[in-house]
Amino acid sequence: MESNPAPLFNPETLLARANGGRTVASYRRNQIVFSQGEPADAVFYIQQGQVKLTVLSERGKEAVVGIFGTGDFCGEGCLAGQSLRIATAEAIEKSEIMRLEKAAMISLLHNEPEFTERFMVHLLARNIRVEADLVDQLFNSSEKRLARILLILSKFGKEGKPERVIPKISQETLAEMVGTTRARVSFFMNKFRKMGLIDYNGHLEIHSSLLDVVLHDEPRVTENTLLE
Repeated sequence: MESNPAPLFNPETLLARANGGRTVASYRRNQIVFSQGEPADAVFYIQQGQVKLTVLSERGKEAVVGIFGTGDFCGEGCLAGQSLRIATAEAIEKSEIMRLEKAAMISLLHNEPEFTERFMVHLLARNIRVEADLVDQLFNSSEKRLARILLILSKFGKEGKPERVIPKISQETLAEMVGTTRARVSFFMNKFRKMGLIDYNGHLEIHSSLLDVVLHDEPRVTENTLLE
C-alpha cells in the first residue's frame, strides 16, 4: 500500500504564526510597495502577483534590478542592518502582499526552524540569481538576455508547472532589464514570435522552446528577414 506524499511546504502557514506585526494588503498595478530612501523596517512576502525593483541614481537614471513573483520575499535588507531602502518596489500587476515588521520577522527566524530553513533557501537562490544576472550581462548577447528574462518571468525552472502566460510588462521595462534599447527588444520579440517561441494573443505566452535561444547559438536573423 503506497503512503500518501508529504504535503508541500507552505511558508504562509508559518508566516501566520508571527506574533503581531503582520498585515496583508492589496496593491493595484503600478502602485508603490515601498520607496527608495524610506526607512527599511519590514520584510514583504508576495502572496500573489508580481513586483519590480528599481533603483534611481543621483543623476535621475532609473534601472530595473529585479522582478519578484508569488512566493518571493523582498525588502529583507533590513535584517542585515539596512536602515534605508536602496530601491523602490512597485506592483506590476494586481498583487496581494504581506508586510512583516522587522521584529516579527526576526522572531520567526529565531523560533521557527522550518521557516528559517525556507528563508535561507530563498536567500541562497537570490544570491545565485544575482551572480547569474551578472554573468548574463557580461558575457551574453542582448537576445539571450531577453530570452532568459522571459523564461524567468514565466517561472521556467521553478517548482511546479511553468506559467505560459506572463504578466503584462512593457517593452521599455524589458529593455531596462536587458540593458538595451526598446527598438532592440521589439526586434527580438518579433523574431521570437516568427520562430514560434512566443505568442501574442492579447497577452504574452512563452513556450519552453525559448530555452533553445539561451542554450544554443541561433542562426543569425536580420531585420530584412523579419520583414519578408
